Amino acid sequence: MIHNPILRGFNPDPSIIRVGEDYYIATSTFEWFPGVQIHHSRDLVHWHLLTRPLDRVSQLDLRGVGASYGVWAPCLTYDKGTFYLVYTVVTAYYCNMHDTHNYIVTAQDIMGPWSEPTEVSGFGFDPSLFHDDDGRKYMVMMVTDHRVNRKFTGRLIAQEYDPVAKKMVGDFHEVYQSKDIFLEGPHLLKRNGWYYLFCADTGTGEGHGQTMLRSRHVFGPYGMDKPDFGNRTSEREAYSILTSRHVPTHPIQKAGHADLVETSNGEWYMVHLCGRPLEQRNPQDAPRFGNCRRYMLGRETAIQKVCWTEDGWLRLANGTNVPDESLEGPNLPVCPWPEEPERDDFDLPALRLAWQFLRVPLSEQDYSLTQRPGYLRLMGGDGLGSRFRQSLIAQRLTEVNADIETSLEFEPQYFKQMAGLILMYDNDNYLYLHVTRDEDLGKVVTLLKAENKQYSAPFGLIPIPEHVPVHLKIRIEGGVAAFYYGIGESLTALGTAIDASFLSDEACNEGWFTGTMVGVCCQDLTGFHLPADFDFFSMHAWESGRP
Repeated sequence: MIHNPILRGFNPDPSIIRVGEDYYIATSTFEWFPGVQIHHSRDLVHWHLLTRPLDRVSQLDLRGVGASYGVWAPCLTYDKGTFYLVYTVVTAYYCNMHDTHNYIVTAQDIMGPWSEPTEVSGFGFDPSLFHDDDGRKYMVMMVTDHRVNRKFTGRLIAQEYDPVAKKMVGDFHEVYQSKDIFLEGPHLLKRNGWYYLFCADTGTGEGHGQTMLRSRHVFGPYGMDKPDFGNRTSEREAYSILTSRHVPTHPIQKAGHADLVETSNGEWYMVHLCGRPLEQRNPQDAPRFGNCRRYMLGRETAIQKVCWTEDGWLRLANGTNVPDESLEGPNLPVCPWPEEPERDDFDLPALRLAWQFLRVPLSEQDYSLTQRPGYLRLMGGDGLGSRFRQSLIAQRLTEVNADIETSLEFEPQYFKQMAGLILMYDNDNYLYLHVTRDEDLGKVVTLLKAENKQYSAPFGLIPIPEHVPVHLKIRIEGGVAAFYYGIGESLTALGTAIDASFLSDEACNEGWFTGTMVGVCCQDLTGFHLPADFDFFSMHAWESGRP
């Protein structure tokens, strides 16, 4: 059985391919580096993180980009021995004019090396590459419109791509226009002489869905599949073949932004974006999304079995347009992967693959795993509001119940020097349990809460001994976080638990496309780069009940 989501925690906008007996899913990474996560499976049930192809600053330099900018909606394809990855790097979006730069990289092996990027058409975001059976290649994408009085709600274009010249060729063609229904995330596929446009509809929130169109010609005209599921509420609502919008109690919400794969034995599956809502909601008077449910884990990836109708349209195998939380896997040999360790003792020569950086990688001057073997040494860097360079590593929170712990040795000399354990959504939203110094109290542990640039220290400053390791722990249960510190074996709670659900999609005032990350960091705002040594990091997450 498959239990959704299959990629848990911040893993949105899935693109899937099969190469032989191997299946690969690429997902968006936004401002986190390296760019694009690629997961691997051989049975569509068990998945493991395999690689991140955009791993060089020459390929991806995100210094200065805003929250939820960066790498959007990668499309992974394969043709005649070559892997192709198309993606958008967004550098301006929450403004009147959008800067959406689209790139393509290639590799002969999924593990790389991947080429330097070639920039292609920038009409909008969500570019997707299609390989036709006559050898020609086409790219399709949505079109952004900055005009105050834009002509269409939804717009898609297609154009031919020349892989030898590495550029778009010929005219672009409008393949979809609508004043009512918004489409994005398009993928092209061909089956039985039909070209299909497989598109996300209605944004990426709780109204999200997936729509399908088809044509006998790659440039259209395309006709929309209009199944009668009996629950459309207006002409402006999309004809979604997958959606959770009419079932608010369903555990899998935001279903949409999908892609398709055919197994080696002829079964068809759809991977799609989804989210698991918390009970907590935004305040009614929130600047955006008043009273909206919160999604602390961000948008994740789920999978559904699908089948083709006699007249050539696609339907969920369950006979509805509502996703399954659990479903039967394909008739393939079972292939589990070794369990990833919950604890990292920093005893390897390189950081584990689970870790990511903000915007650009840390250099040898920023961190070391060798200066003190068995420890991660982070040199004090910029403040947490910086969009340029930070001494911070983080990984995805995968459940809203988790124990997160670290032990560090850090001897701050000034209040501007800090190091510790962090829950972070973006630069303006985090909970930072850390060690620092106070002029009167000496070495202290404290919690800094940042919620949409509103800062507080809920527990004040707690004096701790000098020159001893400090154990820090955060326990999250249902999106509520409790904080602990310890010297030696015993742990002491700091105050009462805090609602951490503001670290969530739709709760943040700037970006809301990523998800909560957990990690360790060190700041030195004096510029002296005082280091902190972390002995270990662990995260034990569970789905429900007690651990």
